[in-house]
Amino acid sequence: MSNSVPPVGSVAPDFTLASTAGSDVTLSSLRGKKVLLAFFPLAFTSTCTQELCDMRDEWDQFASADTAVLPISVDSTATLTEFKAKHAFQSDFLSDFRRDVARLYGVLIEERFFANRAYFLIDGNGVLRWEHVEDNPGLKRTNAELLEQIHAVA
Repeated sequence: MSNSVPPVGSVAPDFTLASTAGSDVTLSSLRGKKVLLAFFPLAFTSTCTQELCDMRDEWDQFASADTAVLPISVDSTATLTEFKAKHAFQSDFLSDFRRDVARLYGVLIEERFFANRAYFLIDGNGVLRWEHVEDNPGLKRTNAELLEQIHAVA
């Protein structure tokens, strides 16, 4: 991994990425609500598909927690758009095709050229309140754990 993971309690590094909605998303434009950044290695792989389908199936729990969930991968927007359509995901996906944001958050696995699975929970003031980077990209957190962390942030 190139950069280090930003520490809990610091302001989350800002970024702008292309979205499957067809427009760019800038993290700082979401101030006022909680944001869960969910880095995942690659679309259409088994663990990533399972993780995101689990989120889809309990989407209203994330929505009712007033939390914007931003799944991010190094895939192109075209690939992510196809992935979203195939599995009927409610969330738009962000494409970190140039790997800049994965590097910024210290989760890029340089030798494999994709991001590790990682989660960053940001409060309404843009402050990082919780982070978890998997030891192995084949592992994932459960929705229950993610929602527990979301509910713990005021």
